[in-house]
Amino acid sequence: MKGYGQFCPIAKASEVLGERWTHLVIRELAAGSESFNDLRKGVPLMSPSLLSTRLKSLEKGKLIERKATNGHISYKLTKAGEELVPIIFQLGTWGHRWVRSDLSTGDLDPSLLIWDMHRSLKADYFTGERTVLKIEFADQVAKYRHWWLVIKDGEVDVCLKDPGYEIDLTLCSDLETLTAVWIGDNTIVKAIRENKVAVTGSSHLRKNIALWFGSSYFADVASAQV
Repeated sequence: MKGYGQFCPIAKASEVLGERWTHLVIRELAAGSESFNDLRKGVPLMSPSLLSTRLKSLEKGKLIERKATNGHISYKLTKAGEELVPIIFQLGTWGHRWVRSDLSTGDLDPSLLIWDMHRSLKADYFTGERTVLKIEFADQVAKYRHWWLVIKDGEVDVCLKDPGYEIDLTLCSDLETLTAVWIGDNTIVKAIRENKVAVTGSSHLRKNIALWFGSSYFADVASAQV
């Protein structure tokens, strides 16, 4: 990125952070993604080559460090990068309050929604050897219609193909409705009562869905839009 030619700290910071996708890459690192593949799942519309370029820029700017362990490459925020995290999330708070998404088609992405859900699901709620949740987006094409979340030992894995385990609970809805629930425009309980979300399976999980379903980090931010 071409510099601004100013000594102003805002200008200097913008030279590092002003390129497209950079804030979202930092968001993903802050959320716990370390591998290249996991970072891609958080920014599914970003090309691999551009992600690689942004990671190199962030490394050059000393915001992240790249580590190679037994042939495995991982990325982590440096002290400078960690100091940016509350700023990035405050930007998200401002955005959710003042330029909130209207959930038009261009803002909806099933893979990003599922990836965000898997990080915020209350995994510690689930007991037993394994719990399998199936999510079906009734309005999506076959490739993105069915998703499975497998919870085991407090960890949640995302599967785009049937993992072959018995399903404990199935949620069926359209993408806009479930996204609205996730970002706080609706609640999962209200959406079920309105018949916008159909839930089948374990009566225990259905009854307590509000306890484990989770929500976006910004769900509690009130909108300032009139």
